[in-house]
Amino acid sequence: MSSAALTHPARVLSTTALLLTALVALLGCAAGGGAPGSPTMARIRERGRLVCAVDGAVPGFSTVGPQGAFVGIDADFCRAVAAAVLGDARKVEFRPVTAGERFVALSSGEVDLLSISSTHTLGRDAPGGNALSFGPVFFYDGQGVMVPAASGIRSLRDLAGKPICVESGTNTELNLADRMRERGVAYQPLRFQSGEQAYPAYEQGRCAAITSDSSLLAGKRSGFRNPADHVLLSELLSKEPSAKVTIQADPAWADAVRWITYTLIQAEESGLTQANVEASRAAARADASQAERRRFLGVEGDFGRQLGLPADFTLRVVKAVGNYGELFERHLGQSTPLGLDRGLNRLWNRGGLHIAPPFR
Repeated sequence: MSSAALTHPARVLSTTALLLTALVALLGCAAGGGAPGSPTMARIRERGRLVCAVDGAVPGFSTVGPQGAFVGIDADFCRAVAAAVLGDARKVEFRPVTAGERFVALSSGEVDLLSISSTHTLGRDAPGGNALSFGPVFFYDGQGVMVPAASGIRSLRDLAGKPICVESGTNTELNLADRMRERGVAYQPLRFQSGEQAYPAYEQGRCAAITSDSSLLAGKRSGFRNPADHVLLSELLSKEPSAKVTIQADPAWADAVRWITYTLIQAEESGLTQANVEASRAAARADASQAERRRFLGVEGDFGRQLGLPADFTLRVVKAVGNYGELFERHLGQSTPLGLDRGLNRLWNRGGLHIAPPFR
């Protein structure tokens, strides 16, 4: 899901304070040596919980489950970070935000982390943009279009002159305009401030189609009264590499989030699961020949200290939520209402794009 950042003059002072805090922390570390300090991690530890932004209304990614707790792959990433930083995956305060609110919420310090579909783009990443720091790609996606199956619409050209529901002020809106202009197709954009407004309008028949990231369309469709009555067109409007986001002013925090993401990917490649990771660490501790596994699981080396995290942060992450493959299959895979194929979200050695740099 894509959105341009919104500015808010009332929050300028708050953002400035964050920048000054980060500078003081970094200067203090330069004087004292050791791992770089993170004002964000210090704030998280002081309050005793991670404040994590999620969408809160996208099945498979983040919704409130039957037991009243947030569920989904984005929600579980928040838990992974809490486990790494605080030693307890339950110490998360989930903060639902809209696409238009998310970057302001992060830059103002209202949340510590965006675990919400956010496409990594140059304009967002550059210092002259939103001063954001993007982690590794967490989910490879593309913008799609959903239409009623009985409509007879099978391509973008079939939408000529028809209304299309889209969230305003987003890259989704821009991509739609670009693709339709390239095809010379006139259409009627029906703009909404949020998905909570757009999807009911689509279900009510106010527009002939709705566009967003394909995975989000599939998630929303799973909650429709009759999901089988809606189909996604085969055409993709864009590539949407989605990542977790932190503020650019705290590079030590960005590094920690980055390597927590890589931990999930490397754990899958190494065959480490939620069920076996503790036994695997015990075996590695007893066998000095398992050099790579000993380093990865914190039996030896100082990777945790370099990131400002505990030595066994990787163990904590995998024990809390499993590896990337487990997350995907639990929330998005073939056995779920979304029924997504992993596609590009497979590991690099299984035909996909996910790869973790060496833990060395």
